[in-house]
Amino acid sequence: MAVAGRSRGAAAGGGSPVAGLALGQLFLPPARTNPLSRFPALGNGAAACAPRCPRSGRPPTVAARRDRWRQARCGLGAVGTRRRGPGGPGPRPAGSGGRRRGPGADMLGPSPGGSPERETGAGGRSRGPGRERRVRFRLPHTAIAVPSVREEERLFYRRLEALAVPGPGGFGPLFASEGWSDLTEDRLLRKRVVRAGPGGPRPLPGQEVSVKVLGALEDGGLVERDPRLIFVPGHGDVVLALELGVPTMQPGEVSFFLAAFPYAYGRPGREPDVPPEAPLLFEVTLLEVRDGPDPQPLPPSVRLRLGSQRRERGNFHFARGDFAAALRSYRLSLRALDGPTTAPPGPEEEEELREQRVKCLNNCAAAELKLGRAEEALAACEAALRINPDNGRALLRRGQLLAEQGRDAEAALVLRRALELDPASKVIHTELSRLAKRQSPPSSTAPQNPRHDPMRPPSPTSPAPPAAEEAI
Repeated sequence: MAVAGRSRGAAAGGGSPVAGLALGQLFLPPARTNPLSRFPALGNGAAACAPRCPRSGRPPTVAARRDRWRQARCGLGAVGTRRRGPGGPGPRPAGSGGRRRGPGADMLGPSPGGSPERETGAGGRSRGPGRERRVRFRLPHTAIAVPSVREEERLFYRRLEALAVPGPGGFGPLFASEGWSDLTEDRLLRKRVVRAGPGGPRPLPGQEVSVKVLGALEDGGLVERDPRLIFVPGHGDVVLALELGVPTMQPGEVSFFLAAFPYAYGRPGREPDVPPEAPLLFEVTLLEVRDGPDPQPLPPSVRLRLGSQRRERGNFHFARGDFAAALRSYRLSLRALDGPTTAPPGPEEEEELREQRVKCLNNCAAAELKLGRAEEALAACEAALRINPDNGRALLRRGQLLAEQGRDAEAALVLRRALELDPASKVIHTELSRLAKRQSPPSSTAPQNPRHDPMRPPSPTSPAPPAAEEAI
């Protein structure tokens, strides 16, 4: 090895081979195999022991050694080409890496996408300690079997077939069959456990649940499919079948809920997939139970989102004529808006919170009027005006309620203030005209033309004056 490592000066002067070696080459580290070279690696003296070029007397370059190794091992021709017949070029093989940085920079480094065999060397041995090399293994893709949506639907329909539905009788026989427990006295909401859960506490009032829901009509049509539905039982965010049924479940439990139309989507149904007065069969899996968001301190943005969602849910119930459920959703929206926050709201968030509160209070007043509770509606209007004294909708509704109670003077003041804010409102003009006619003294002589009689009562076919009872 000393002869092979003779320096150029020793070769030229003919001296002792040891005397011509550099000091760093007297004690060489153990040789290690380079997968792209047939010669030992010598640190910074990269090719001291390599055969020299017969013309220049210099060690071969990295490219030359790489070509020689490829020709010997892989049957390659020129750099980056593969022989296809006599001298035919081919594509460069993938995984040919770049140069290493640091000590031994003239050696070819590991490929970023190289295979474990090239990265670790021949025989699976490591390249040596202290070289800061990382071995990257290319592992095959691991496929985890997850039930697809179609497989879940097939399982659901198999369970339906086991219940002898769908059939000509629909769900009717199931409301009188054995193996079901009644959740209501009218026996219009029934439960059947498909698979019991491993145990655990049932959801408590105010806790939030996550469920997987599948729902079908009597003809077998699937109209509900939600892999993870999150709601708080009792908040009116879902149909009554889930509101009343999920609190009876344990985590991990799978149950059927047979719901007549009062506990499903009611008489109107749900366009376009649920017909009017349609019963539904739900398969529910209780996935998780956790504390609800209301008592926890939340960021102002989360409070605004919760309040808006619950108000929109109230508008949905209001449009369907379920004013009690709408009122419950509006009150829950107010609770979400007034809950504790993790940080003080900014100016824009504070203004939006005020607007949301006023909208919810106006909607509460409209729902109370639909339920025939005028005093509660008046209180909601006054609460909205305490937040925003210039809210036109609250002023109009308060003026109408005061006029109905016979408090004409107060009603006139409130309506005039509303007219200042909205001079083009026909509703306010109509209300003020009615008050003026009521306060004016009756005429001593009857009018000749009854068509122009200002005190003539409206006919049954004439339209009633518009009222501000829409939900916003």
